Parts: sequence; structure tokens; C-alpha cells
Amino acid sequence: MQQIKFFLIALIFCFIFTQCDNKPKNSEEQTDSTSAEVSERPSFKVAWSIYAGWMPWDYAAKSGILKKWADQHNIDIELVKMDYIPSIEAYVAQQVDACTMTNMEALDMPAAAGITSTALIVGDYSNGNDAILTRENLDIKGLKGQEIYLVELSVSHYLLTRALESVGLSESDVTVVNTSDSDIAPAFLANTDQKAVVTWNPLVMNIEKEEGISNIYSSAAIPGEVLDLMIVNAAKLKQYPQFGKALAGAWYEVMSIMQDEQHAQHQEAIAIMAESAGATVEDYKAQLATTAMYYAANEAKKYTEGTDIKTKMDQVRTFCFDHGLLGEGASSADEVGISYPDGTIQGDEQNIQLIFDSKFMVNN
Repeated sequence: MQQIKFFLIALIFCFIFTQCDNKPKNSEEQTDSTSAEVSERPSFKVAWSIYAGWMPWDYAAKSGILKKWADQHNIDIELVKMDYIPSIEAYVAQQVDACTMTNMEALDMPAAAGITSTALIVGDYSNGNDAILTRENLDIKGLKGQEIYLVELSVSHYLLTRALESVGLSESDVTVVNTSDSDIAPAFLANTDQKAVVTWNPLVMNIEKEEGISNIYSSAAIPGEVLDLMIVNAAKLKQYPQFGKALAGAWYEVMSIMQDEQHAQHQEAIAIMAESAGATVEDYKAQLATTAMYYAANEAKKYTEGTDIKTKMDQVRTFCFDHGLLGEGASSADEVGISYPDGTIQGDEQNIQLIFDSKFMVNN
């Protein structure tokens, strides 16, 4: 009888211990597991600025397409809207992991600062979106002796030098007035004594609406020289290739919507992009008409793997060197290395800072 009593007491204690031990432990383990899962999900920031060829990023975020692709690759992506040059400065400071920028800025700012970058997506080339606008029917030769509003050391600056070269002038024949992209249109429109400005869409079209404004030179004269890219920190991309896959996947899903006018989301997508750009749908479509978009991934891949891009980049890197943009003490345009998908390297192969990589454009 005594043995049975002891056995029952032991059984009761065992039951109580098991219940007390298991339930809280399982709950705690589940909480820890959930917390670990959340904390281990990598997060990234992507900066973008208003421009016809970059408005698709805004739509990708607002439509949920970017989040869908981020979720698919188990990461988080935050899209941050900024003015153009500050966005690149944020990228150089590694405050953001990726940024929309042109080929020239990719070469002269992050590359010159020692931030190795990958051109993940070649989205388009400017085919008239960047332009020189003047008053009083001033032509290119008439720019001599004039003050020119532009974002200094940007693609606008590059476009100006190419225009001046076309008529035998040089930069020393004009005075460049550095103006931020957020201020440039209102500053030019408010000052009727100012005769010339260089900027990009949608600002170009907004300025052109004013009476007496002439478009005297645009990027249509230098096709392929102004490439619009999604630049990603190369080290971050190597560590997290899923980041590149998510960005490319979201981008080309939006491209398919934009290209297909019969797509159920096409009209909504264009309307959202236009609104974000501060333009009407008609105006935004006009901006797209001067943007040579690579809607299909294979088209972008083909161009990135071709020979023309190397020729254009050679012109751009020469400009960068001539303007002291390749870093302090750079002795030639070869100071910074640029690599291409076929293994070709322009410049110093021991200092590759800009990488054109075509694989993410078709494998996302």
C-alpha cells in the first residue's frame, strides 16, 4: 500500500513537472524562433530621383511589385526618393545600398571614392531627355560668353561640353553656374535675364512650355552616351545576390506592364508614374518617347555585352579625367578600371571600381 502511495505521488509530480516544463519552453522557443527569423531577414535601402526613366521604380514600390519580389527572396527593400546628387552622395556614404544614376556619375563619384559598384540594370539611354534650353533664339555658338545654369559635374555638364565641341567652342568660353536639380527650373524661369540652362526631363518639358524657350541641343545628338542605371554596392551584391535578383525581377515586371498597352495595369502604371513626375499622362508619354528604354531584359543584356557601350564609356571616362573627377592624383583616364561581361577591362585592372554585369537582367 505504501509503495502504491509513493508511486502515485511520483506520478503526480512527474505530470506537473512535464506540464510546467513543456508549455513555457515551447512558447519561448517559438518566440525566439520567430524573432530570429525576423531579425535575420536582410534589409536594403534604394535611392531614386525623379527622371522619366526612373519613374518605374516609384510605381514598383507603390504597386507592391517591389515588395512581392523582395518577399520572394526573403528580404526587405525600402525605396527612398531624393534629389539626384544628394542620392549619389548618400550612396557614396553607404547610407543606401543602391541608387539610380547615370554611367558618368557611377564612374566619377562612387568609383572615384573607392566604392566598387555594379551596374545591375541598364535601363535606358537618354535620347533627348537631357537638353540645353535657351532664350532669345540663342544657338550653340551664341552660348559663348554666357552664364549656364546646370548641375555641375553631372551629365548636364557633360552634355554642354559635347555641344560646345560640336561648334568648335570649349568650356572656357562659358561660365557654369552650379544649380541644384530641385531649384534649377524655378530659378531659370524666374530670372528672364538668364539665357541658358541645361537639365533633364521632366524639367526640360516644364521649361519648354514657357514662351520664347528653344531646345538647341539634346542627348539625341549623342545616343548611348548617357546611360541610366541601377547601381548597387558590389560587396553588398556579392554577399546578398538575392538583392540583385529582387531588384531585377521587380524592374522587368514593371517593364512588361509598360510595354504592353493591353496589360490590365498599363494605364494605371503610366498614370502613377506621370503623377509622381509632376506631369500629365500625355507629358509623361512624351518624355518616354525621348527615352530609349530597354523594355526587354534580353535587349539590355545584348547592349551591355556589346562593343558600343565600351566606346561610349571611353568618351565618358575621358571627360571625367579632364574634369578631375577620377580622384585626387589621377594621372590618366586609366586610373579607374571598368569591367564588362566579356572580361574586357578599361583602365587599371588592379583598381576595378565599376562593373557592368548582365546576368541579373535575365536571371532573376
